[in-house]
Amino acid sequence: MQRAGTISTMAVWFFVFGNINMTYCVGMCVDEGLVFLSDTRTNAGVDHVSAARKMAVFEQPGERVLVLLAAGNLALTQAVTQLLAEPADHDAPTLYSCATMAEAARIVGDAVREVHRRDALSLAEFSVDFNCSFILGGQIHGQGPRLFMVYAAGNFIESTRVSPYFQIGESKYGKPIIDRVITPASPLDEAAKCALISMDSTLRSNLSVGLPLDLLVYEKDALRVTRFATLDNNSAYYQMINRTWGERLRQLFGEIPNPTWTDLADVPLRRREAGNTVPRLVIGDLPASSDAPAQTLAQDVEGAGNAPQQ
Repeated sequence: MQRAGTISTMAVWFFVFGNINMTYCVGMCVDEGLVFLSDTRTNAGVDHVSAARKMAVFEQPGERVLVLLAAGNLALTQAVTQLLAEPADHDAPTLYSCATMAEAARIVGDAVREVHRRDALSLAEFSVDFNCSFILGGQIHGQGPRLFMVYAAGNFIESTRVSPYFQIGESKYGKPIIDRVITPASPLDEAAKCALISMDSTLRSNLSVGLPLDLLVYEKDALRVTRFATLDNNSAYYQMINRTWGERLRQLFGEIPNPTWTDLADVPLRRREAGNTVPRLVIGDLPASSDAPAQTLAQDVEGAGNAPQQ
């Protein structure tokens, strides 16, 4: 009985935590086309590291290319992707037959809601949140490339020229470089390079994101996949990105002058209330003029644990 209980606990632990799709995905929409990048790590436990693809491509060469990136609970994202590939209603529009990219985003949202209807209550019994999100981008013949983000509720938004990219998963580490570099006018290869640097920054700071990477670069009006690569530790280009970006950051950091310090006239010092044996700070600014010299004020505040060293 003890062993059975242990196995049951481990099984629940893996269901709740092991299936969380730890990931970072980014999609960019620039004038020359689209860039999609995703990692493959799904678990980063102490003795259990696993991987799965988070990119799915729906292609009819010459007619359409749609790319779906997924983040969240791996069981949920795979269920949504499977439903999109093999819809239950064969008469309903699919990613292979929809007329517009906006309709494609609605189809993905409907699939998310269908999986929610089927699985959400069962997940709640195990205290598992319905956690999934998607980036959908592509082009249908006769239309321009478009990029969408689909939320766990099935609703979605589209990228704009003000913000021509989306991130899902562990997005905070890779966001600064994209914000500083990417515009709609960015060349397609530069956008791909920026996405890889963004991913490298995330890999550096977060163990839950890991190699190998899937990179798909779609050229506007190609209507077929022409540039796809899987990058791992043996990829010379990725190793160059990793090495060069770190070296140049350290070089640039060293070239920026250190701070220059001036006097302490504007230090926001606080007086301690007279007669109070327990040090505390008085709320409010000091008077514009004070009879006490700056050094005396600093000594007063030092007792409250808040003064600069003189």
